[in-house]
Amino acid sequence: QVQLVESGGGLVQAGGSLRLSCAVSGRTFSSYAMGWFRQAPGKEREFVASISWTGGSIYYADSVKGRFTISRDNAKNTVYLQMNSLKPEDTAVYYCAAGEQTIVVVATTYDYWGQGTQVTVPS
Repeated sequence: QVQLVESGGGLVQAGGSLRLSCAVSGRTFSSYAMGWFRQAPGKEREFVASISWTGGSIYYADSVKGRFTISRDNAKNTVYLQMNSLKPEDTAVYYCAAGEQTIVVVATTYDYWGQGTQVTVPS
C-alpha cells in the first residue's frame, strides 16, 4: 500500500512563495505519475500539476503555469510543489496524488491520495 503525506501549507501574503512537499511511503513504481490537485471552498477539485516518477513529463494547469514548479526527489521519495507569486485565488486545500495509469488532469484516475494541506493567500 502507498501512503502520501503533504506538508508545507500555511498562510502567505499575495506575491509570496510557499513550497509543498509530498512524502511517499510504501511501494513505489517507476511508472507512477504524481499529481497535485487543489480544492477551494464551493468548488470542484482541480488539477494543478503532475510529473512522472522517473521520466521528464511535466504538466501544469494554465492558471499556475509560470508561477508553480513541480519537482521530485526519487531518492527521498518526495514530490514538491514550489509556488511563487501566490494570488488569493490560489487559496485551497492542496492534495498530492499518485497513480500508475492516470489521465493527467483527471482526479478519478489516480489511485492514492494524501490528506491535504491548507494554503491560504488573503486578499
